[in-house]
Amino acid sequence: MKYKYHRDGSVFCTEPFCACGEEDMEKEYLWKADLGDGTYQNPILFADYSDPDVIRVGDTWYMTASSFNYVPGLPILISKDLVNWKLANYALDRIPDEKYDMPQHAKGVWAPAIRYHDGRFFIYYGMPDEGIFMVSTEDPLGKWDEPVMVLEGKGLIDSCPFWDDDGKAYVIHGYAKSRIGFKSYLGIFPMSPDGRRAIGEDHFLYNGVETQPTIEGPKVYKRNGYYYILAPAGGVKTGWQTALRSKNIYGPYEEKIVMKQGNTVINGPHQGGLTDTATGEEWFLHFQDRGLYGRIVHMQPVVWKNDWPVIGVNAADGCGEPCLIHKKPNTGVSEAPAALEASDDFASPALNLMWQWLGNPKESFYSLTQRSGFLRLYALNPSGKAKPILWECANVLTQKLVCPYFKATACMHIDGMEEDGQAGMVMMGGHYAYLAVRIIDGKKTLVYAQSYDGEDGMEEKTVVVRTLSGDVEKVNLTLAMQESGHGPLFQLFYTIGGELEENVPTDFMPSDHTWVGAKIGLFANLCADGTGKGNTGRPQNGGYADFEYIHVSSNGRLSER
Repeated sequence: MKYKYHRDGSVFCTEPFCACGEEDMEKEYLWKADLGDGTYQNPILFADYSDPDVIRVGDTWYMTASSFNYVPGLPILISKDLVNWKLANYALDRIPDEKYDMPQHAKGVWAPAIRYHDGRFFIYYGMPDEGIFMVSTEDPLGKWDEPVMVLEGKGLIDSCPFWDDDGKAYVIHGYAKSRIGFKSYLGIFPMSPDGRRAIGEDHFLYNGVETQPTIEGPKVYKRNGYYYILAPAGGVKTGWQTALRSKNIYGPYEEKIVMKQGNTVINGPHQGGLTDTATGEEWFLHFQDRGLYGRIVHMQPVVWKNDWPVIGVNAADGCGEPCLIHKKPNTGVSEAPAALEASDDFASPALNLMWQWLGNPKESFYSLTQRSGFLRLYALNPSGKAKPILWECANVLTQKLVCPYFKATACMHIDGMEEDGQAGMVMMGGHYAYLAVRIIDGKKTLVYAQSYDGEDGMEEKTVVVRTLSGDVEKVNLTLAMQESGHGPLFQLFYTIGGELEENVPTDFMPSDHTWVGAKIGLFANLCADGTGKGNTGRPQNGGYADFEYIHVSSNGRLSER
């Protein structure tokens, strides 16, 4: 039985005339971290929440993560038990820089840190080409204030604030070699007690070149008179977790490796944050790089020995390794198992939180009210280029992959499409492939397109799959990741009317792109037809497409055991 999700967590059956009754149905989980027997499995989030950081305020945990060029940015996830998480808000409606109106891949919002201080929530984040910024609010599930630049500077990333007991405040951060020319150092600068601006010079705090190469992503804590910096080193795919400690925030710092991959399949294990429960337990959330799936979130138990944290299990000499299954945190809360949403019936007048645009959005991109119960995407060319490609169009609506194997089907109504317009479904990553209906010489034409590296950057090549009859009003497009004996297998399908599902041959395989995993996307845009008769940057649109739903169902295991 297949289900869609409502935004309140309830579901409804998508099988026609099912007599099961809504109250009797069980939710289809795409990924289930809570095993229902008092234990959980890693990852707790099989989704690309890169560089996670977490805090507890009262009985609720709040997590945020990198969002790069995707908008809205700085996701806010909440949990009552550290295992079952819900995406609840974003702290950044748009990136306040007009250049992000066009996708700026690999730029934007990097590696945030979330903190609660003096009655306010703060998130600090680096933008590697601009500097270190801060957003704050009293209500993390409401509107966040506009970003404030704390310190301008190219190459300043991975910023974490710290308010000391004497009222002084600091930011400790990393450096991006791609922007500043070096790495493996951590820096520090003092900031105003209100957290809004630097009040002193930035300077090196720690040099990890010899023993902790590529150290980055610092998170700062204080315990038993020590200042601690937890930071990954050794690289995203092959590194480890390092703890630094000192009696003075300016150092010098002792160092110790406190978690590494060991005998597990959990590579990295990379950047994250430390948190506690009201019962005194401590836990560390971090990411693992899983290639096309992005950077997925794991959780490890933490104990302290001789004033050093030991992260993970099977510790040897104070260094643990990641766990795959573990007893759940003792939070005193019994939460129902939760799963991230991926399906959408577009019943709300606002976009579901699962969706992010490829760049800063405009109201002209879409409507959820022009046709009730549908998402209308307008076929525009926001890039302004003569031959626009999806890679350069902010009006591509994307969502993260939330499980390893799945089948995603979008129902698209196409009667509103006009000449040179196209609309469809894409798998977006380091390269991308899509199925779309394109209007060519007045005819509705199903096309398959795939990106490739051209002489001047990303380009697309297109193949006509078939010409549709003029009375075709809607098409179902499907992307699927199947299990195979050699790992995931990507497939594309389409269905028209009462026809059987048709496969579109492809050798495409999704991949990550510069710190971002592959994503499912819906789009409508103006296009070139390859003959010189297509769009030439003129401002009018190519009509619109109405998406009735997208349904994402599990197509494989709910567990990696």
